[in-house]
Amino acid sequence: MNIMKILIIENFWIGGGKLKSFEKLQLNMFSILPTLCTRQLAAITPKKHSVIVIDERYSDINFNGKYDIVLINFNFSSVPRAYEIADTFRKKDIPVVLSGWYPSVLSEEAKKHADSVLIGRGEINWPKLLDDFENNELKPIYQPAKYDNSIKIPPTNVDLPGFVITGAIEATRGCPYRCEFCPEANIPGGSQFYTRPVDEVIAEIKSLPQKTIMFYDSSLTINPGYSKSLFKKMKGLNKKFFCSGNSDVLAHDKELVRLSKEAGCVSWLIGFESITQKTIDEIGKTRNRVKEYSRAVKNIHDQRMAVIGSFMFGFDADTKEVFDETLKTIKELEIDVVDFCILTPFLGTPVFEKFEKEGRILTRDWSKYTMKNVVFEPKNMTPEELLQGVRKMYAEFYSTSYTVKRVIKSLRLGLFPFFLVLARNAIANMNARRLFPSK
Repeated sequence: MNIMKILIIENFWIGGGKLKSFEKLQLNMFSILPTLCTRQLAAITPKKHSVIVIDERYSDINFNGKYDIVLINFNFSSVPRAYEIADTFRKKDIPVVLSGWYPSVLSEEAKKHADSVLIGRGEINWPKLLDDFENNELKPIYQPAKYDNSIKIPPTNVDLPGFVITGAIEATRGCPYRCEFCPEANIPGGSQFYTRPVDEVIAEIKSLPQKTIMFYDSSLTINPGYSKSLFKKMKGLNKKFFCSGNSDVLAHDKELVRLSKEAGCVSWLIGFESITQKTIDEIGKTRNRVKEYSRAVKNIHDQRMAVIGSFMFGFDADTKEVFDETLKTIKELEIDVVDFCILTPFLGTPVFEKFEKEGRILTRDWSKYTMKNVVFEPKNMTPEELLQGVRKMYAEFYSTSYTVKRVIKSLRLGLFPFFLVLARNAIANMNARRLFPSK
């Protein structure tokens, strides 16, 4: 039996440099992770091997360590650093595997910096890759395998330095909607929707030491029947959790919303994306109905849960007026926390193909593809107007007076939602200062 020492590296750029102590504390406590991929790969690695998981935001990489093989998981914005790490290990004759969004799309380029590329989510092929490596039969490319009932999504091993009060889990995998801007649903295998057996999920939830959990599923409203079964079995577990869902189901399925509350849900994250129906239709998120946003928010608030909204700017139908109009709508909806993003045409998405064809891609410096930079030519405003508009959204929504008012108002939702809103507003302020520094 060969025992290998395996290094798995998470390399997701969030603004450059390592986190400050307070930032680490905030993200650790609430398990704000860029992805669960590396921890799931570690969890599914045969137990005979020794596995070290490093998140470069928190820890330094020991390039002098004696490793048998290294896997680096990364996204678009961390391409230069990921390749630098890979090349350093390969110069030491240590085999390297690359995985993540970018190598899944540009596998031929990634192969130049690696001995093998794991395409898609990868956990199905990871044990096979390790077996091949032990037998000196490592393949240059491992295509994503199709999920079926024989496949088990690996448990999540969240092992972060410091104090962690929120666990992390996935009950479902993939998103069939394939919105035109979404890199996750548009990578190979990303649109295949798969549900874990409910009893398997419940067993993992019971095993988590944390009393609070974050569901990393793309959406727990894709299959309402499955989610209702899950929520019913979560009653009595005395866990609190946050999850994501789509506005159409949350607006109409009051039973699902109620069951989520009874199961311990504290908040729902909703990708509203835009307040303009024309924009929603053009980007392929046709299940969103703008006129139903208020009903979705009300249903959640009526059950004393918080609403975290996500809005994106820079779509072709957006004009300079979209910022003030969106801020007005958000305040009317009484959304508790909001993430503001700049449309980013990630490679492999229909949006990238469209902008590339129209000659509107301004840069292929992937380090700028963070959803906080303008990397394309907007249709109805200048790149600077788009950037300043999003900066203005953060400044006004997270102004001290409005933040205090919003946090105090969340007390009506109960103690757990209040602390969630307080923490998420603090994290949003941290990210705004980091990614949109004042001039």
